[in-house]
Amino acid sequence: MKRILSLLSGPVIFAICYWFLPESLFATAASRAAIGTIAWMASWWIFAPVDYAVTAFLPIIINALLPMAPMKTVIANYSSETIMLLLGASILTVSWEETGLDNRIAAKCLSFIGNNFRKQLIFWFLLSTVMSAVLPNAIVCATLTPIAIALLKFSGHEDISKSTVASKLLFTIACGVSIGGLATPLGGAMNLVTVDYIQQVTGKEFFYVKWVVKFLPVMLLLVISNILFLLRNVSKDIVLNSTQEFFNEHMKKQSVLTREEILSFILFVIAATLAFTRQFYQHLLPGFKPAYAFITCAVISFLITRHNGGRLMKWSKVQTKIIWSMIYIFAGGLAAGALLNGSHATEALGKLLVSMNLNNSILSIFIIVTITLLMSDITSNTATAAVCMPIIVSMCAGQKLDPIPFIFIASIGVNISYMLPTSIRAIPVGYGLSPKYMLKEGYKLTIIVIMLITLVSWYLLNYTSWFKL
Repeated sequence: MKRILSLLSGPVIFAICYWFLPESLFATAASRAAIGTIAWMASWWIFAPVDYAVTAFLPIIINALLPMAPMKTVIANYSSETIMLLLGASILTVSWEETGLDNRIAAKCLSFIGNNFRKQLIFWFLLSTVMSAVLPNAIVCATLTPIAIALLKFSGHEDISKSTVASKLLFTIACGVSIGGLATPLGGAMNLVTVDYIQQVTGKEFFYVKWVVKFLPVMLLLVISNILFLLRNVSKDIVLNSTQEFFNEHMKKQSVLTREEILSFILFVIAATLAFTRQFYQHLLPGFKPAYAFITCAVISFLITRHNGGRLMKWSKVQTKIIWSMIYIFAGGLAAGALLNGSHATEALGKLLVSMNLNNSILSIFIIVTITLLMSDITSNTATAAVCMPIIVSMCAGQKLDPIPFIFIASIGVNISYMLPTSIRAIPVGYGLSPKYMLKEGYKLTIIVIMLITLVSWYLLNYTSWFKL
């Protein structure tokens, strides 16, 4: 009965959205269906009446029955560049498992940081935050998550979805990646959209160092508040292994690095380096994007031979170890975003901002932060920026307000999202993190962050010139 009710929750929520969302806001049936599809997917991801990856195919089915966007656009998300990147990264990490490199790295992390769980949470949070400040979020999450999984399995947490420790660690990485993108314009395409509008408004080049300075107090607030939230209720006595001596002894027993381990590690490093340094060679190889770097190195991994002459990687075995659910969940989130964009539902959500009388009040700032943050949760951060920024600029122009502070405030919400397994959050979910756990923790953190950002932004806007250029 519980499963039947969970199954019915999806189509019932879809029907409510389709028939009862106000036409004054969502004028077309397609836009209401797009919102309903997102709600249906969220319901099934939370209550899990079917496997998470199965839910990811709902955009195709519903779009075939109730056209909301060109089907080619929707289908393309299941084989996008990001999907190729995730597939390539997954294959490369399978080679780690085949050689035993994953256990070696996990033991090294434990010996370097220690087995105290609180220290591990802080380490992974800060690492993901710093890396995502200058690197694409998807690459950072796809790189760090399998390493963290190796650490957890090495520590005895095999069933990720049923382990509170494992769930907390994967959620921590997702949080770090989420807020890290705000630190610099290089943190994601959504920031480059914002920079473009700043330059249009000012008519001058916007230097990236200004972005870092302007968002420094916000970043400090986010880092501190996120760490305090993640560490709450985490006892100082929780460890990832029985004793410090356990993994020290394990390190002593490990043999020297084998040729296969070295080659597997080098291929992953080459792929990550090519992805991270794209700007230095893009004029020479304009088509060799990060996704194709990972796929290329993944193919090369099949050429590695063991010391006895046998092949290290065989597809018949590799395909059983790839986390296919992660790939399809990520694709499903992208496809849902395509439905929102194709049906113009994102434009309707953005126009909610137009309905209010924009000013320096705390209510206006609260609405801007809330709408942009929630939109980033149900669609991509870049799509949210593309929809909201021009609306904010035009509203400010109509009311003769300086748009720059409001653009900065909206950028905060555009970058942050915690609750649903869309965008990069699909990666830890694909590795076993329960969407129900993500929502349970994510909505609390969302409320805290909205309140804090609203108060800080209101103060900076009204009592300082910090958000002005």
